[in-house]
Amino acid sequence: MLSVVRVHLPSEIPIVGCEITPYVLLRLPTGVVSTDDVPEAAPADGYFMRYRIQSDRKVAICSVHPMEQATIQCLGCVKSKIPVAKSYHCSAKCFSDAWQHHRVLHERASSALNENGAEEEELFGRFGSTGSGVLSTTGSGSISNLGQSPGLNNGPVPLYPSGTDKNSGETWYEVGRTRTYTPTADDIGHVLRFECVSVDAEKKVPVGPPTSIMTSRVIPAPTPTPRRLIQVNGDVLSHLDLDSQTSFGTFSVLSYNILADAYATSDAYSYCPTWALSWTYRRQNLMREIIGYHADIICLQEVQLNHFEDFFSPELDKHGYQALYKKRTTEVYTGAPHAIDGCATFFRRDKFSHVKKYEVEFNKAAQSLTDAIIPSTQRRVALSRLIKDNVALIAVLEAKFGNHGTDNPGKRQLLCVANTHVNVHQDLKDVKLWEVQTLLKGLEKIAVSADIPMLVCGDFNSVPGSSPHGLLAMGKVDQLHPDLAIDPLGILRPASKLTHQLPLVSAYSSFARMVGVGYDLEHQRRRMDPATNEPLFTNCTRDFTGTVDYIFYTADSLSVESLLELLDEESLRKDTALPSPEWSSDHIALLAEFRCKPRIRR
Repeated sequence: MLSVVRVHLPSEIPIVGCEITPYVLLRLPTGVVSTDDVPEAAPADGYFMRYRIQSDRKVAICSVHPMEQATIQCLGCVKSKIPVAKSYHCSAKCFSDAWQHHRVLHERASSALNENGAEEEELFGRFGSTGSGVLSTTGSGSISNLGQSPGLNNGPVPLYPSGTDKNSGETWYEVGRTRTYTPTADDIGHVLRFECVSVDAEKKVPVGPPTSIMTSRVIPAPTPTPRRLIQVNGDVLSHLDLDSQTSFGTFSVLSYNILADAYATSDAYSYCPTWALSWTYRRQNLMREIIGYHADIICLQEVQLNHFEDFFSPELDKHGYQALYKKRTTEVYTGAPHAIDGCATFFRRDKFSHVKKYEVEFNKAAQSLTDAIIPSTQRRVALSRLIKDNVALIAVLEAKFGNHGTDNPGKRQLLCVANTHVNVHQDLKDVKLWEVQTLLKGLEKIAVSADIPMLVCGDFNSVPGSSPHGLLAMGKVDQLHPDLAIDPLGILRPASKLTHQLPLVSAYSSFARMVGVGYDLEHQRRRMDPATNEPLFTNCTRDFTGTVDYIFYTADSLSVESLLELLDEESLRKDTALPSPEWSSDHIALLAEFRCKPRIRR
């Protein structure tokens, strides 16, 4: 026989809009224990599982038809202290049909309370003189409309009462008959009860009592204060409406490490409530935030393969985005295949079309490098140091907004967007710098082949002042930089080769370069590091706070129009650090709006 071994909820607190699917451990008729569902469409040896979800937002049940919700209540019954359960009726017709019996109740109550005759005349007099058996809703103390009860204004909802209170006439409100349920605003403040029971497929009757589990009270999803987009071009600071479309000829780019579910553990982030760490909650919160930025191009890091396929790609497709994805390679990865993360780039179909996609696998570059410069006897050791499974996703897009205002109106407006996550341990500074150099050399080749603006986005795990940041921002690495002292494989020598010709500038350095005064400008400056012209932090955990995420752009072809405001560390520390119930990643999102500069004729 099919039986339930255990039922467990993935999160102790249900959140509005966050899907809940309890873990149900079943013992199959064969004796095997499994977490796989056994639906009615595919029974196991003549048995299947039936589910029901109820809320303690109690509803009134008709005293005549106990399978129906009540829509009216006789206030005369209530005031004369007749049992409340008898006062409920599902419709005016139901009340009218039962009036003769109901009238007797009133008369008995009237006799029992004859010492209060005046009051009883007010309550029952008009009822006793009518022969129609129909109550007028305009009569004083007649009937009360229960239409404001949960669910009663949304059409008939079939109820299958269990445990109805005979005195109150109320019961648990059924909200679902599936294994998965998404709480609504109507559930706020209420407890949910999940029931599951094995059912005989032939007789359609339960086998034994149901197994149930209760949740805590449903809470609304926390909503952080929206971050503003601040104009920086022309040294003018003003607020832009994120809900409005960007102006003609401009486009916006979002870069965000969303924190893969595989890494969002209670061990790593013990200060974050477990319900706020659950993927069902975080995915909703992340999607709400990402969609709210209305970016034309979205570069996400730490996107698990299964989450890209099952959630991000289809959800963003609904909002007009086309998706590109590159998962990390798996030479050293030991986790579940579906949980490996990667880089995902999305772009609005009405603003861009896809021209070409390049996939950079640093593992392959490491293999080529060791074959070229490392003696064969040392290659295995060298590869173990270099291979980190990191990748970059490069997309060449064509702008559909054209090149308005340029000197070559007939020429295509292309854009190259690189999205990467340099996930390398801090002790391996040589490997980190080599990966960044490898990416930049690849971008240089694209730049040579086409006159094309470039964006380099991602989590580089490199703070301002580090050698990778210096290479990106300055085009070279100081040959006396302390990072270069760590080079056991000799992959960084000579240091003079650590250069590139791309005129890259960090988008957020625009805040530091702005002149003028103003309350908002000073707020942003206080969130910038004057020594590096970068944000004070983009990653904020209990153990580390610093900047590791960047949006770089080629300053000869693009100009920064506006930037998403930076967050204040003090405001984040009220929840200890990131992630938190308000912000669902340990990184913050960066967003910049750009304008293509006119090309110079050659």
